[in-house]
Amino acid sequence: IRSIARLDKVCEQINLPAQAGSNDILRAMGRGYTREHYLELIETIKKNVAGVSISTDIIVGFPGETDGQFEETLDLLKKAKFGTVHVAVYSPREGTAAAREMADDVPGAVKKERLAAIEALQETIQAELNGVLAGRMVEVLVEGRKKGKWYGRTRTDKLVFFNERHNLTGELVPITITKTNPWSLQGNHVERENTEEEQ
Repeated sequence: IRSIARLDKVCEQINLPAQAGSNDILRAMGRGYTREHYLELIETIKKNVAGVSISTDIIVGFPGETDGQFEETLDLLKKAKFGTVHVAVYSPREGTAAAREMADDVPGAVKKERLAAIEALQETIQAELNGVLAGRMVEVLVEGRKKGKWYGRTRTDKLVFFNERHNLTGELVPITITKTNPWSLQGNHVERENTEEEQ
């Protein structure tokens, strides 16, 4: 955490794969941490790394997961406000303890409902987090061109689209954010803006 905070060459993006928000489920998964530990860690990171974005991985429908335990996962997401959540439906994986020792007892329809609930919650959280960036300048590493626009990633792994005549692939460029949505940002190349104003 200290290194990320002080080294310019390190981007302010961290992945913390929580997997679930219920301590009972975490224990059943064989994870060596609790939700309380994760929330404390997230608080420490946010206090020390300005503008950090934290992503996570979540599994829904793990064997034995009750409605109440799933609600604990939703609560964790509300408290942590992750920048990105990679969510997957549990399915038995050959060679794992869960596949050998636990029945896949959460119905498929319930798994899909829980997946949809997390996606809906995360869409709201991401819209809020991205909305704060409107009007701000961000540094973008340009990756390429798609559907007539250039695109790249910020230091916090946010996807940004912008217009530009020149090929800037592989370059770091300053972009002013003009429009936000939960999944990506739109903006203008700052140097281009300044050139147009001078003309």
